[in-house]
Amino acid sequence: MLKVGLTGGIASGKSVVGEMFVKLGARLIRADSVAHELMQPGQAIYERVVERFGREILNPDGSINRPRLASLAFGEPGAPGHPRVEELNAIVHPAVVKREDEWMEEIGRLSPDAIAIVEAALILEAGVADRFDRLVVVTCRPEQRVERLAARLGISEDAAAAETTRRMAAQIADEEKIKAADFVIDNSGSFGATEAQVKLVFSTLQKENGK
Repeated sequence: MLKVGLTGGIASGKSVVGEMFVKLGARLIRADSVAHELMQPGQAIYERVVERFGREILNPDGSINRPRLASLAFGEPGAPGHPRVEELNAIVHPAVVKREDEWMEEIGRLSPDAIAIVEAALILEAGVADRFDRLVVVTCRPEQRVERLAARLGISEDAAAAETTRRMAAQIADEEKIKAADFVIDNSGSFGATEAQVKLVFSTLQKENGK
């Protein structure tokens, strides 16, 4: 089995690229989905996050209001303060990484010839890139991040620009991610252009995996 990390900055198109890999036959797990699952009421991570950040992050039904938590972790867009993102990551990341490793182990048992991809924004920031055989980085132009985030969240481009800035402040710059990458997929062009790059990378991964 080949273990592949798929990463990139906010709104670079990691999920779109991940879906393309799945259509080609790869297996995929998303760190964001794992984190969302672990922060459901009744989970140990949920209890620790609520204890650390307070009940003000909760919705009336007891679930965590993720935008509210993000405001506390990253700071309000454009406002001075002391972001607590490292505090949040210290709680959530170890559990997410553990779940991802369990998933990869299971895939390895069930499908020894599989290409198992972990899609996560903070692979390099968390210092866990060495868990993977190959690292794929997705990039796009800065203005595209803003446009895509505005469309995804249904917010103005000014609000999306502020959100992008505060999120990127907690991430390694694309230039550094590219240096660490085995493969770079430029998602600045058309869907077809990105898909062509994904197919080429997947073909190379298959060859490396002996298929």
